[in-house]
Amino acid sequence: MGVMSSLERSMARSQRAVEGEESESDMAETEATMRFFADSGAPEPRRLTPLEQAQELVYDAREAARPEQRVKLAREALAISADCADAYVVLAEDAAQSTEEVCEYSRLGVAAGERALGKDFFEENAGDFWGLIQTRPYMRARWSLAQSVWALGDKAKAIEHAQDMLRLNPDDNQGVRWVLGCWLLATGRDGQVEELFARYEKRSTFALYGTTLLRFRRSGPSPEAEEALDLARGKNPHVPDYLTGRRRLPNTMPSSIVLGRESEAVHYVVDAIDAWRQTPGALQWLRDHRDPAT
Repeated sequence: MGVMSSLERSMARSQRAVEGEESESDMAETEATMRFFADSGAPEPRRLTPLEQAQELVYDAREAARPEQRVKLAREALAISADCADAYVVLAEDAAQSTEEVCEYSRLGVAAGERALGKDFFEENAGDFWGLIQTRPYMRARWSLAQSVWALGDKAKAIEHAQDMLRLNPDDNQGVRWVLGCWLLATGRDGQVEELFARYEKRSTFALYGTTLLRFRRSGPSPEAEEALDLARGKNPHVPDYLTGRRRLPNTMPSSIVLGRESEAVHYVVDAIDAWRQTPGALQWLRDHRDPAT
């Protein structure tokens, strides 16, 4: 979290520099720079806006080691600007004690992001979100809201959020598409899953196991389903053991994902288990269809 936060902070500062909108705190890091402005007679660069000041505090919060420090900085950020969506995301991550609380912080974050960006911005920049630094706090809040809404049982609304996020950011830097695929399978929207997989790269663990489940739903334990399962196992062999309960899911989610390893399998199974359980015979088929390599 800290590395990504530092990188994004640097990108935001670079963007202000390119736009000729560097803040005094960004540019006046050395006495030599300050003397340049004084000696040249050039006007001093503008100060950070309240929202930019708040976002800087959130970057500090994301680099803080202790949860209580992150929460403190997030609340300080909101005291400076109530439009700081990322501050609500931090509170959702670190201060929430229930899914309802996570959902409320996320909802407030989405509303803050909408205020900060403005209606015209959404209309003019749909399709380019995430590539624009200022959209990222909103997109983080929106994804947090989608996931918490799903957990609370409003599956249609969660899917609506995810699909709209892909409209705003078709490149999908957040990996929304793969979780959305699991949600669509869990709600029986198989046709939409196929459309989703057709739009994006099909060789991920999420897509390969999703395709396996689709084929099983259509034809049962057929050669087509077995072929899909073999391809999926080749990408990540750990998934069936977690799906069938041969291996127990950890109490806490892995902090990072390594492709092809247990961490990726855990993340997939947490999102996909409902769809597999709702498909009669699917999990038993996995139990019976042991990996030939084992």
